[in-house]
Amino acid sequence: MNTPCHIPLADSKSIYSVADVDRAMEAASPSKNEPLKALYEKMRERGGERFLVRPSSTHGLDALYDACPNFKPVIDDIKKHTALAISGNEPLQFMPILLLGEPGLGKTHFAKCLAQVLGTGFEFVSMSSLTAGWILSGASSQWMNAKPGKIAQSLVEGEFANPLIALDEVDKAGGDARYDPMGALYTLLERDTALHFKDEFIEVAVNASHILWVATANDESAIPEPILNRMNVYAIARPDREGATRIARILYSEIVSEHNWGFEPELLEEEVLNQLADIPPRDMRKLLLDAFGNAKLDGRDYLTLKDLDLDRLVKRKAKIGFYS
Repeated sequence: MNTPCHIPLADSKSIYSVADVDRAMEAASPSKNEPLKALYEKMRERGGERFLVRPSSTHGLDALYDACPNFKPVIDDIKKHTALAISGNEPLQFMPILLLGEPGLGKTHFAKCLAQVLGTGFEFVSMSSLTAGWILSGASSQWMNAKPGKIAQSLVEGEFANPLIALDEVDKAGGDARYDPMGALYTLLERDTALHFKDEFIEVAVNASHILWVATANDESAIPEPILNRMNVYAIARPDREGATRIARILYSEIVSEHNWGFEPELLEEEVLNQLADIPPRDMRKLLLDAFGNAKLDGRDYLTLKDLDLDRLVKRKAKIGFYS
């Protein structure tokens, strides 16, 4: 997504105490593993300070209305919180967001674009691949091959105290009930308890209260009620035809700008635009990439309707059972 210049302001925030790290190192027994000792050393060298970005204006969010037109209610609410943050000279805060809707609507793409606009870090966590809570919150260093969880890694190894963390397909988290993969979220999604989040591997309190959370799901009934209660839920629909056309234009321009293939910077062919507007945003990118290759094989540097391999799309969707 190409956005207007949007320069966030940055303060410094301590997310952990180096003194606590020193005490943890002193308390470490000879049985403590080498990766943990190396991580403690890294935490000491880097110190506990991280950038805490705060918005300088709401203008950067305006580009999201074009890039993600079906997310308008979400953008509207974030814009309100951004205005409050600017007024109070504070970092942006909002209640954890759950984007609910069918596959292919651009939910993860929206989260990534939002992080770009806000000028903070972005961490993607595929919840469908999680089988145990230690993926998020770390495993005890007494276990073989234990390591810190994704949350501590993002804060300790990253540059920001308030990264945006996208929890993708949170409704598909599974595994043994004894090791609930969503267990850590009960602490992390509440600001008061996230202030002193303790990863089981590091065993040092880390301030995770500034994290910006955006989760995605297809079915809210599969999400525990206590988790839902910690989130603002937005039902995301497919973009209308006008919005879908804008998305197609933006995706085309993004792909062309990333490569030196010789295509025009803007997609002007109405037949191609009209066809792309009929499919979900996720499939637009796939079709466009194939279409560019088809055009080149045909010796052209412009797209025509025959470059869109719609038959392949229909067959693939029918095979996995959710074509509509």
